[in-house]
Amino acid sequence: MPRNADELIELLDLERLDDDLFRGQQMPSTLPRVFGGQAAAQALVAASRTVDPSYAVHSLHSYFLQPGDTGAPTIFDVDNLRDGRSFATRRVQAIQHGRPIYAMTANFQRAEEGFDHQEPMPQVISPEEALDARAASRAADPDRDSSRDSEWDVVDLRYVGTSADGRLPEDGEETARQRFWLRVSSALPDDPFWHVAAFTYLSDMTLMGAAFAPHGVRMGSPEVMIASLDHSVWFHRPFRADEWWLYDQVSPAASGSRGLVLAKVYSQDGRLCATVAQEALLRRRTGSGGPA
Repeated sequence: MPRNADELIELLDLERLDDDLFRGQQMPSTLPRVFGGQAAAQALVAASRTVDPSYAVHSLHSYFLQPGDTGAPTIFDVDNLRDGRSFATRRVQAIQHGRPIYAMTANFQRAEEGFDHQEPMPQVISPEEALDARAASRAADPDRDSSRDSEWDVVDLRYVGTSADGRLPEDGEETARQRFWLRVSSALPDDPFWHVAAFTYLSDMTLMGAAFAPHGVRMGSPEVMIASLDHSVWFHRPFRADEWWLYDQVSPAASGSRGLVLAKVYSQDGRLCATVAQEALLRRRTGSGGPA
């Protein structure tokens, strides 16, 4: 897993095998499967490299099909669905060992002016006032595997609160809410493309904590098995992924061993820059420790 912005770009900078065919490498990892944000970001890079640079991605919609093998490269096969005057559409399959592990459809648009409005950013504490989530986790468990912890050095992660812990002023209005400040931990190049790709990588982090908030379950708990099922992002305004952005997450429903989380992404100066939606498997484990 990447430890800084340079390693993240190295991970996402795919090898071109043919016009619409790319290969993504892995980095050493203690994770049991490929991180979902990696699959999404690499697939987005593959799709973007088949589109004229005058287009920028405005949305992506994807499904996680099979656990990815962290010891094998991933092939990204891009299908050109449309090249229009305003929009271009690509479909991407990520393949390992001859089978698809992830599928994405991404839509791109040429810049144009139009109506402009947004929901205001909520009042929250600053990143400097928020809890350094990774430092707190290390302090709570000093004997944890340090190599596994260092895999997430690429991200600065500051915990604001949940609807269950009394840290959010809207407690009572939302039964399942969670907020974090995030940013890539070191400087990215100025090219907006790398900020979109880096954000897509980080966008798979923390989300299901909002669905767990009303149930008193923490992320990583041995009580539950978590697996992302689908992931969508809508990009509204440009922003830098290496500057603080607020991840304002709400889970409107959980049922049938699935949880849905919707999230708004605000820059620190209050611009609504993206919206994210994800559904995941949230399965209680049996008493023996295996999946129910």
